Amino acid sequence: MRNTSGRGLRPNVLGTFDTVVMAVAGSAPAYSLAATTAVLVGAVGFAAPAALLYCALPMLGIVLAFGRLGRLDVNAGAAYSWVGRALHPFLGFLCGWALVVSTTLFMVAGSLPAGALTLSLFDPALAHDTWLATAVGAGWFLVMLLVVLGGARLTVRAQMVITGVELLILVLFVLGAVVRGGAAAAFDWSWFGFGHFDGVSGFASGALIAAFSYWGWDVTSNLSEETRDSRRTAGFAALVGVGVVFLLFEAFTVAVNVVLSAEEVTARGAADTVSLLGDAIWPGVGGKLLVVAVMLSTVATLETTLIQVSRTLFAMGRDRTVPAAFGAVHRRWNTPWVAICVVGAVALALFVAANALGSVGDILSGAVSAMGLQIAFYYGLAGLAAVVAYRRLLLSSVREFLLGGVWPLLGSVFMLWIFVESLTELSGASVVIGLGGLAAGLIPMTWYWRRGSSYYRPAKLDAVRTLAGAEGRHPDVPRQHRPDADEPLATDF
Repeated sequence: MRNTSGRGLRPNVLGTFDTVVMAVAGSAPAYSLAATTAVLVGAVGFAAPAALLYCALPMLGIVLAFGRLGRLDVNAGAAYSWVGRALHPFLGFLCGWALVVSTTLFMVAGSLPAGALTLSLFDPALAHDTWLATAVGAGWFLVMLLVVLGGARLTVRAQMVITGVELLILVLFVLGAVVRGGAAAAFDWSWFGFGHFDGVSGFASGALIAAFSYWGWDVTSNLSEETRDSRRTAGFAALVGVGVVFLLFEAFTVAVNVVLSAEEVTARGAADTVSLLGDAIWPGVGGKLLVVAVMLSTVATLETTLIQVSRTLFAMGRDRTVPAAFGAVHRRWNTPWVAICVVGAVALALFVAANALGSVGDILSGAVSAMGLQIAFYYGLAGLAAVVAYRRLLLSSVREFLLGGVWPLLGSVFMLWIFVESLTELSGASVVIGLGGLAAGLIPMTWYWRRGSSYYRPAKLDAVRTLAGAEGRHPDVPRQHRPDADEPLATDF
């Protein structure tokens, strides 16, 4: 179906470097460290570096899956489109819905710490005022919403400055931790092993939090319709982005283990961990400088998250699986303005409702776990979709078998395993939010399926057929709409 305005997203706006910047900003290294360090240390203690390591390996399988699927189908909906065509439209819709719900939750989980951290620069006591943190965080969120509304080019220009300063500060702190040495514990290679986990369930809990830490690199796929040579660029940029944040995550969790005790981290909570670490490495100015890095990271990832949810809703509106108005594109800025404004309104309502849950730390902990469930769900299905789409090519070479079959499949199995295993370990509120959010998607799915949306009659995603049809055709033309029942099926190119 065509979008309601008759216009699509603006093609060829982003280049390779732009997309790499977006991938790093999407994973938000400084924010992820601030949001998850206390939760991760509380769950697995000294095993935090191991949880990040053993989650990175299957995550790379999912990165490979996204890159390979993006070569076959350039679509702003990414997993929503791929899973629907390779596995089943119902599963594809739930993948898209999981991303919409998790990114909307993130507006709260990201904006509240931004508000708290901003206040802490002036008075640390103000950071614990949930209502005030909510108001300041909402202000940051509205600024980012306006930037995203202005288009992909404006967004990436802002990202280059924000993410560049953030990474510079983080690297300086890594070097500072190396020079300073340990105060709480001596470095131990066992931190990268399985010995510090509290059994299989403990490992699953840590892996679920780690999965949330890496989340966000797939914004490159949601930007594919606006990226030059996106069939290659999106996957490459995601791979580089995950590699960069993995190195930063490992360096900082090791620094936390060395410099701070587990009791200090869990007692102070997520909102204070970064300032505590900063002051320990560089007394006086260190805490505030690292808080600035986290603020910049939060601002950056709010932008990329808004892009993910708005592009996914745009694709869903274009396909008539949600109200068609979501597929409307602004005539001047070429952005899905309806989707952006609706998400903004819902997020602002959640800001207010979140105060009923308690402190900033309580809200953050519950939201991270709930989002982790939904991320594991749609990442796992996307990995499986890649194996199914390329199934007839997997035995063509050893490289194809390992990188196209074994690794994405293991990544998929791992993600779905931690999804199931964590259900018994998480709090009741996290499970209700995570699964309830997914279940809510059954309502629009059933409604638009019964109304005959062409999304539920897809052209199957098959690598052999699609790649054969690509010969002699331009690689950058995005798949702008799905055919109606009486419309001849074109290739994805």
